[in-house]
Amino acid sequence: MTPRYSQGLALAAKAHEGQARKGTAIPYIVHPVGVAGLVAQHGGDEDQQIAALLHDVLEDGGAAFTAQVAVFGERVLRMVMGCTDAMPGANGAKAPWEERKRAYLAHLMEADSDTLLVSGCDKLYNARAILDDLRTIGPAVFERFSSGQAGTLWYYGQLSEVFAQRGVAMSAALRHTVSEMEGLATGQLISTRP
Repeated sequence: MTPRYSQGLALAAKAHEGQARKGTAIPYIVHPVGVAGLVAQHGGDEDQQIAALLHDVLEDGGAAFTAQVAVFGERVLRMVMGCTDAMPGANGAKAPWEERKRAYLAHLMEADSDTLLVSGCDKLYNARAILDDLRTIGPAVFERFSSGQAGTLWYYGQLSEVFAQRGVAMSAALRHTVSEMEGLATGQLISTRP
C-alpha cells in the first residue's frame, strides 16, 4: 500500500466515520474498501482504486470534501464526481429517486472508462451485498430501499445492461449477480449457497 493510497483510505474513513451500511450495523468504510478491492481485481490502477475508496465521499459528505478529494488529482476527482448520482442541494435535499437513477443511467452511457470501472465495481459490490442479504433474510432486504423490491430490481437490471453495452470488465459478474437476485426475489431460483 502506497502512502497515497493510505491517505485516500484515511480520507474515506474520516468522511464515513460513524456511518453504517443501510439497514445493518456494518461500518460503512467496509464498502469503499471492498469496492477498491474489486477495482484492483478487475485491473484498476492506483488512481482508480483511490477513486473507489472515495466514490461516496461527495455524495455522503457533501461539497465540503471536494477540495480534499482534489488533492489526489484531477483524474481521481473526475472519477469520484462521475460516480456521484446526486449531490445534495443547498437545502440538503436530493431529487426524487427514479429521476436520479434515470439520469445516472444516461450519464453512464457517456462516462469515461475510468469512471465506468469504479462505478461498475460499486454496483457489483452492492448487488452482491443485496444478494447475500436476500439469501439470509429474504425479501425483507428490500424494505431498506425507498424503491422497494420492484425499483431495486429494475435499477440493477438496467445497470447490468448499461455496463454490458459499454464493455466494462465486471459486467458479466454483475449480470450473473443480478440474475440470481431477480430469481431469488421472484421465487424462481433456489439458492445453492448456505
